[in-house]
Amino acid sequence: MAVIDVAGFVADIKSQAIDHGFHVHDERHFVETYSLRQLWEVDLHPEEACSGPIDLHLSLDVDPRALLGFEDEIIKLDDIDDDPPSGFTFPLLFTWTLPPLPQPPDLLVLATELAGIGGLELPVEVSAIDSFPSVTDAPERSLSIVARQSVDLADVYLNNDSSVTHSLERCKHVSLFLLERADTWLDGL
Repeated sequence: MAVIDVAGFVADIKSQAIDHGFHVHDERHFVETYSLRQLWEVDLHPEEACSGPIDLHLSLDVDPRALLGFEDEIIKLDDIDDDPPSGFTFPLLFTWTLPPLPQPPDLLVLATELAGIGGLELPVEVSAIDSFPSVTDAPERSLSIVARQSVDLADVYLNNDSSVTHSLERCKHVSLFLLERADTWLDGL
């Protein structure tokens, strides 16, 4: 029996997302058969963006070496009340997507504004890609907005999900900020 219930942890994340005002639309679970690496993905968006252009994609990358190493350390503990080992983590990524923007924002200004919203707990990276559908067409700019967090397996083991709760609260603020400005950026459509 596994020491950590990863499926239960993902279900808790989805439940917390719903509590923070998100609609969950899809969940995917991939297992690489050779290495047993797992990827859990959840697609959601804020309640206010049901018909809007903002989507949020969560992905949890489960490295079997980290999971097995953590389990080995738990088995070595003498007492059930001993603190679990730290230093074993899974990356959790939050990725916001929008359609191509005819009136894209200034990336530096947007990155600065999102840094204030995400804070130190949820650093947000902003980048853009210009695509040319045809050689004669104007470029279409798409934003890439990503926040990364490390999930400590000791917290998952102890069922302490406060860091994920705070991150989801920040994600809600980032999503609403993007939603407020999306109409201006999509004005050319």
